Amino acid sequence: MQPQATTGLVRRLREGTPRLSAMARANDAVAELFQEYADLIAITGGEAFRARVYEKAARAVAGYPADVSTLDRKGLEGIPNVGGSTAAKIAEYLGTGRIEAVEKLRGRIPAGVRELTRIPGLGPKRAVQLYEQLGVGSLADLVTAIEDGRVAGLRGFGARAVTNLQRGIELLAASGGRVLISEAAEVAAEIVGLLAAVPGCMRVEPAGSLRRMRETIGDVDILAASDDPEPLMETFAGLPLVADVIVRGPTKTSIRTAAGLQVDLRVVPPAAWGAALQYFTGSQAHNIRVRERAVRAGLTLSEYGLFRADDGELIASGTEEEVYRRLDLPWIPPVLREDRGEVRAALRGELPELIRVEDILGDLHTHTDLTDGVSSLEEMLAAARERGYRYYAVTDHAKDLPMQRMTDAKMLAQRDRLRELAGDGGMVLLHGTELNIGPDGGVDWDAGFLAGFDLCVASVHSHFGQDQATMTRRLIRACENPYVTVIGHPTTRLINRRPAIDADWDAVFQAAAQTGTAMEINAFPDRLDLGDELIMRAKARGVRFAIDTDAHSTVHLGLLRYGVGTAGRGWLTARDVINAWPLEELRAFIDAKRRAG
Repeated sequence: MQPQATTGLVRRLREGTPRLSAMARANDAVAELFQEYADLIAITGGEAFRARVYEKAARAVAGYPADVSTLDRKGLEGIPNVGGSTAAKIAEYLGTGRIEAVEKLRGRIPAGVRELTRIPGLGPKRAVQLYEQLGVGSLADLVTAIEDGRVAGLRGFGARAVTNLQRGIELLAASGGRVLISEAAEVAAEIVGLLAAVPGCMRVEPAGSLRRMRETIGDVDILAASDDPEPLMETFAGLPLVADVIVRGPTKTSIRTAAGLQVDLRVVPPAAWGAALQYFTGSQAHNIRVRERAVRAGLTLSEYGLFRADDGELIASGTEEEVYRRLDLPWIPPVLREDRGEVRAALRGELPELIRVEDILGDLHTHTDLTDGVSSLEEMLAAARERGYRYYAVTDHAKDLPMQRMTDAKMLAQRDRLRELAGDGGMVLLHGTELNIGPDGGVDWDAGFLAGFDLCVASVHSHFGQDQATMTRRLIRACENPYVTVIGHPTTRLINRRPAIDADWDAVFQAAAQTGTAMEINAFPDRLDLGDELIMRAKARGVRFAIDTDAHSTVHLGLLRYGVGTAGRGWLTARDVINAWPLEELRAFIDAKRRAG
């Protein structure tokens, strides 16, 4: 780190970047506590198997379709990987809002160590090592210790480890307390639902970065229309989730939730709805671009409408379409409003017809409880049929992830079972697998075994710290494998938790285009991988994409909307996405690569 940059970083870390969670479901709150409990067990030197028990329970509860708050003790024990002890802890949380065992372990750990574990890539054991051997008790202390060269002198902290640690610190600082889009969306949906029921509320919707489907959200913007704002403001300020009212006014009120998320409510007259929605949705750069166009036409644009500059006459305000049309522009989809060429494309009539959720005909990356999923094969298929998919791929992990305990026999037995179930309903079932891209770019099985799959997703699951040249060769070799249809979550990032791998992405995308390998847009909110900027670079090189959920539970299939939103931010159409194609065309895409290889 550069000294000047470090000074600002230390200041931000000292001020704190709280780990926010705006989750609404009891399942998510319990899962978060169980994951913390597993981490605390590891930090305190507890038995590894106990930590794994609670990690598995965390995944199971998070992915369980029923709300745990509605279950009795027997129902809780019916959740996969939840036994009597874990069920008792869930019941304890539901009854008291806390888990005593977690509280006790928290008390045994210095606060600084728990703070260090927030750094992406720094595990509990290394955090304890830094605390015990260097006295590092905060993020700011760690930055200083790195600069002083003390960290590099520790066993296990070589040059690459220190570099990765610095990247993790920078990633944490850059997150700035921003939450995942899914967390912000849950809070916004709850608030919108409650405000919509207030008498006099004509319309209410999320705006800002949430409506633009950004991957992380700083503040949630809610826009409402009413001739009488006061009842809306009173209801909003008194919501149960409100921990603090930051500012209260006649047209704008800002609150902070108990989880630390700021939510701003603005109320405008119904006649100004379209202008306000346009104004409070676009990024600052997009809005400046549009306002400049208004000025050149002798107009002014604000949240109240488009006006003539000379006499103040209102020109347009009722709908967004009307505002854009009076500026000689078509309506620009919210996800494009980032000033990345959308106004120029609109003027030329070149705005893309963006991919929609309803365009997706099947999911090509999903898991069952045969490996690390929560739901059974039958449950996943039933949930997919409910979504109206034309086809659906089951892609459980391959054998080179030892913890998944996959074998050739298990995979073949699943294939047989899938064939038995193929006659139930009109959805075509595809048998696939998620291969592991090894350190040298190789995958789990040989060509003979891979030929039996309908398709293969291949992903990096280990050796994240390889240098750029090695990682690039690794990904290109995977693309060159004729049986790899899709590269799964290509950068391997976990938003706010793990940085992306280092690769020459232009070279990787070129190889993907040349070999007919699709790049995944993983819809899991903590992945959204590829992200929008890399999607645009890949599209420019002719790459095709697959928007998948990577579902490990039936409830995860609903995450598709986040992947589609990210794809839209990358300017993708249905023609760019292979699982928006009819099955015959998808199969032709897969077969063409296999024949070429």
